[in-house]
Amino acid sequence: MTQPGPQALPEKVRRFTGRHMTLILVSFFAVVIAVNFTMATLAIKGFGGTVVDNSYVASQAYNGWLEAARVQARLGWTAQVALDPSRHVRVTLNDAAGILLSGAQVTGIAEHPLGRLPDRTLAFRETTPGVYTSAGALPNGRWQVALTVRHDRGVMRIAQEVR
Repeated sequence: MTQPGPQALPEKVRRFTGRHMTLILVSFFAVVIAVNFTMATLAIKGFGGTVVDNSYVASQAYNGWLEAARVQARLGWTAQVALDPSRHVRVTLNDAAGILLSGAQVTGIAEHPLGRLPDRTLAFRETTPGVYTSAGALPNGRWQVALTVRHDRGVMRIAQEVR
């Protein structure tokens, strides 16, 4: 028969009390409230305003917008929109055959996505055939640029973010 080894001292048993349960519940709800508060704050600060002023009126124009998009797609034009080093918006336009589209009138507006800076109206001039550069430069940051290209062969609308 083998001798039993030295006996381990009994560990102190911690009982689960009402105080523990209260602490768990309070901690859980504190985390939920903190997350909800954070998400609500981010949502309010991230929304720059209304998408449309009157959704009913906008819905009446929806089919017209779809048809305009189909007409634009049939044109086959492409546009590359970027900021040059001096932060002027530069638009390069190509027709369906990939040839630079010269002689267009380009206008637009630059909107700060969070509405922190005022909108900027953009006027463009053709600097080289098929390349249009804005007269004014944009401040640093993200901008949503909405452009309208008018040419005797059609109209193209572009919306793109630039940084």
